[in-house]
Amino acid sequence: MIRSSGRLLALGVLAFALAASAAGQTDPAAPSPPSSPAPATSPTDPASPAQPLPPAEPTPVIPLQVPEISWQVENSFRFFTDAADTEVHRATYLALTPQQQLGHPVLAAEQALSRRHEDGWAESMFRNTCWGVRTNRFVCPNGKDYINPKSHRVIARIDNVDEAVGLSCTWLTAPHGGEELRGKVVTQPCNEQVKLDVPYPAGLTIEVEIGGRTVATEDIRVRDLLIVGMGDSFASGEGNPDVPVHFSRERSASYGKRAKEGLDLTGYPARVGPWQQIGDKDFIEENARWGDQACHRSLYSHQLRAALQLGIEDPHRAVTYVGVACSGSEVTFGLFLRYTGNEWVPNPPDLSQISLIASAQCGLHEAPIQDLPEAYHMNGTIPELQGGLVLRKCDPINARKIDLMFVSVGGNDVGFSRLLANSVLSDESILRKLGGWFGQVHGLTAASAQLDALILRYKSLNRAIHYLLHIPWEESDRVILTAYPELALLGDGSEVCPDGRAGMDVLPDFQLTEAKVRVGTWVADKLNHAMADAAEQYHWTYVSSHRRAFIGRGICAGSTHDGGDIADELRLPRKTEEGWRPYNPADFRAYASRQRWFRTPNDAFMTANFHVASTLLLKVLKLNALSWFQLVLAATYSGAFHPTAEGQAAIADAVVDKARSVLKKYAAPERSRAGVEEPTTHAAGYPVE
Repeated sequence: MIRSSGRLLALGVLAFALAASAAGQTDPAAPSPPSSPAPATSPTDPASPAQPLPPAEPTPVIPLQVPEISWQVENSFRFFTDAADTEVHRATYLALTPQQQLGHPVLAAEQALSRRHEDGWAESMFRNTCWGVRTNRFVCPNGKDYINPKSHRVIARIDNVDEAVGLSCTWLTAPHGGEELRGKVVTQPCNEQVKLDVPYPAGLTIEVEIGGRTVATEDIRVRDLLIVGMGDSFASGEGNPDVPVHFSRERSASYGKRAKEGLDLTGYPARVGPWQQIGDKDFIEENARWGDQACHRSLYSHQLRAALQLGIEDPHRAVTYVGVACSGSEVTFGLFLRYTGNEWVPNPPDLSQISLIASAQCGLHEAPIQDLPEAYHMNGTIPELQGGLVLRKCDPINARKIDLMFVSVGGNDVGFSRLLANSVLSDESILRKLGGWFGQVHGLTAASAQLDALILRYKSLNRAIHYLLHIPWEESDRVILTAYPELALLGDGSEVCPDGRAGMDVLPDFQLTEAKVRVGTWVADKLNHAMADAAEQYHWTYVSSHRRAFIGRGICAGSTHDGGDIADELRLPRKTEEGWRPYNPADFRAYASRQRWFRTPNDAFMTANFHVASTLLLKVLKLNALSWFQLVLAATYSGAFHPTAEGQAAIADAVVDKARSVLKKYAAPERSRAGVEEPTTHAAGYPVE
């Protein structure tokens, strides 16, 4: 009935159109009227002849929506054992603007997370990782092989299906490379996601059927990257504990007196908790917490943040991360030789960083011990590595290939922290006599001499990276060496922080000297050039673009005026008869966004607040437990002069940018095992060292 009425209506319209056409035609037999000039008319004159209509635009063709399968790795950062933790970071990244995602995703994400988590986002995540605190090994709680995954859980969905809520979809899987032709079969509403375990590295094929008819097919293969991070305190995240110290709103702490100077060290911020004496058991229970307590390694490390970013920005990628950086490490003690870290713990690290990486490479296999007495001392120029050097090396058959290696080391080798101490300690300071706690204090001459020795240490490290950790010689650019950011530059980069105690009034010994800061800046620039030269010589990738971003965000950036933002306040809160000034320490937020990207000694005291047990202080230094020396530790060993979480994030963005280029270069199917034992030679016939 409806179709019949439609035909009648169409015929009526056609007849009307034909009649109108006939009425408008001129009879060829009728005489033509005499011609006369046409009156001038305007285009808007109603009497004007009709203007020709523009050609009609073609009706756009709407493409037919074809059902498609989309998928992502559920837990793309495998170091996190809880996929929900990874999802927090992925959702934060996806909420960024396109400009932020391309330009500085890690920094933008860190700032967004800091607004949502007053005490930092890591506090709820740092225990849910594949790092064994008791074993000092990379082990997941489920006991599965962390390094060599057998499969990845993916989340898949079917898109472009009309009325998906009322339809049932059957998901059929066919694993690749195995004996089984068919895998898991799932039937559920088409609007629901499905979770599937995809074999690694072979992958599988998915088919989706609706009503017995295949509507979509997809091959799924996860790209899993092994990313390794090694180095010193700048790599470990020093100054940014996973759980910062919390302070009482009412209570204050006293660090006794320094009789010689007549100083009364009272009215300091006091930790929360039922402690009775600084350094007692209850006091130490409130220490800052780290993923690795001895090494002060945290989730805020730029190496971890870079690896995490590479994992969440590609839905088809997973990252297996091995981070072993330890605060205080050098190329010798730390990377080659065992180093027990900055903080005393019952079970300190038992392997050097190179050996720990080699052990991790082997997965569930054992990495044999290698006796290497003559291989890495560079003809006796590195005496620490001469004779008795023992390292672990995984057999190439069992060693998983390293896709990226992040390295941040060299500052401690040239004594940069000692040079820094020289810049901030007043000449009369008693701390100069306690140089062992700073690794001694020295100036330009000693630092310059050690710069020359650093080149040979890098050469030795380069050998180990290729021979012991199996990175092919022709793929040396997989090693990404990161420059140290500038500590105290202002303006256009030619100015430095002026004389003063801003950010350093936690101790009377601290007195920033502009002249000495300029010397430190000069050495830092020389170190940067030495690192860049080493990277070029050994064909590593060098990252330094972040150095300029730190200008104006150095150690003296902030305010010393009342009424400002607490985050940018440079003064340490002290309790007087009038109360807390300039703010109550309970209101301090360690991970609030701030102008400066370096921790001042005041910031360090308020963030990590490192103290040692009173029994240890008495045993090692023969000092009273309430001694002012606890204050020294809280202001220095807590991460002073190290990047904040924002600073670490800015460095991570620079690393990610370079890492993307390296991964793009080696975008061919990744090998899951290490290559041959011997180094590959170049066209000239020799390996590059």
